[in-house]
Amino acid sequence: MTAKDEDQAVADKTGSVKPLTIPQQPADGEPEPLLKVSGLVKHFPIHQGLLRRQVGAVQAVDGIDFDVRPGETLGVVGESGCGKSTMGRLITRLLEPTGGKIEFEGRDITHLSAGKMRPMRRNVQMIFQDPYSSLNPRHTVGTIVGAPFKLQGVRPDGGLKKEIQRILELVGLNPEHYNRYPHEFSGGQRQRIGIARALALKPKLVVADEPVSALDVSIQAQVVNLLDDLQDELGLTYVIIAHDLSVIRHVSDRIAVMYLGKIVELADRDALYSAPMHPYTKALMSAVPVPDPRRRGQSERILLKGDVPSPISPPSGCRFHTRCWKATEVCRVQEPPLLQLQTGHRVACHHPENAPDQVPADTLLPEALEALEALEIIEVRTAGAADGTSAAKAPEAAAAPSLDKAGGPAGEKPAKKAGGKAVEKAGRPGEKAGEPVEKSVEKDQ
Repeated sequence: MTAKDEDQAVADKTGSVKPLTIPQQPADGEPEPLLKVSGLVKHFPIHQGLLRRQVGAVQAVDGIDFDVRPGETLGVVGESGCGKSTMGRLITRLLEPTGGKIEFEGRDITHLSAGKMRPMRRNVQMIFQDPYSSLNPRHTVGTIVGAPFKLQGVRPDGGLKKEIQRILELVGLNPEHYNRYPHEFSGGQRQRIGIARALALKPKLVVADEPVSALDVSIQAQVVNLLDDLQDELGLTYVIIAHDLSVIRHVSDRIAVMYLGKIVELADRDALYSAPMHPYTKALMSAVPVPDPRRRGQSERILLKGDVPSPISPPSGCRFHTRCWKATEVCRVQEPPLLQLQTGHRVACHHPENAPDQVPADTLLPEALEALEALEIIEVRTAGAADGTSAAKAPEAAAAPSLDKAGGPAGEKPAKKAGGKAVEKAGRPGEKAGEPVEKSVEKDQ
């Protein structure tokens, strides 16, 4: 059964409207994916008691599908705990998958043994998040960068030391650093050592897990530019995991957005940033600070109510429905599949933004109404900032009601009036999608 037939079967079974999708068709001359992931699952068991019986599982990654084409950069973003790093360790086979399939260059590597994976390590490498703990403090830089050559039995032309010094120079380090220890370097230099180790054997795929998150802003720019230059020079393929949406926008060709172990949206960089379809993606995009002071007061603000649910017991249906302002009954009972609603743009949402509603005229959940009330309060404050009103000229805006822990308003009439406008812009389920609206988000942690 094809994916299209499965979607039709689900629609017939639930009685819901058939999703308006665009079938995926391979482009002429498009290369085969270097990496293909299908239904990838990783559950970490929870054991308790004297007999260490399993009483549950942390559903870190729960059925994700994507592919990476040769020479491109796939960015992966999401909140802490959504499964990004676990996904990176799974595709490099540093963790054993619970289910699903991982194909590299058409070969299934999902459950290869350590011995059979050893030759594959030359082509798949990883840059770790922490440059301080990922380097052995007892080894010199030459030993660290030279370890892949010894493990793979590779003898480079001209000698090992000469090749290591060439790699160090390639990543912006002095060849004289060959005999130094990691504690003698700064954070940015240590990350460069980690990059040098990953590139030693000229891999085809590099998974970078938060490569710049532990670095200063000035050093971040250097490392990001270094990764770009190395990709152009060596023809590398990247999967970059990061929190910084500005970094991801700069380096990525396509971007996958994860939430609670699922990919909720996957699209080209420009399409995702200009017209995000998933409400969670819209909230993430609006979290990017606006550097122009003249535009800060003009953006709308969405308050995501509550915290991320526990991956031990995730919500039924759509996992974002407990925090979404567009959630309806179908979102609570039916998990939305990752469908292609526009060319190259896939989203898992029953009520997407900037696209036709998949289940129109459905009833909003109480959680969505509470989220809409939170939206109303933020709209009042933003409107006051955009109009340049002060507390003396606009006491209604200055005396905006405060939010309690549940994100509810104090119930003043000006807030509700302004909130109606906010609800209209955010888009109720069943309404036609309007123009994309730039927003910024505040999270109630």
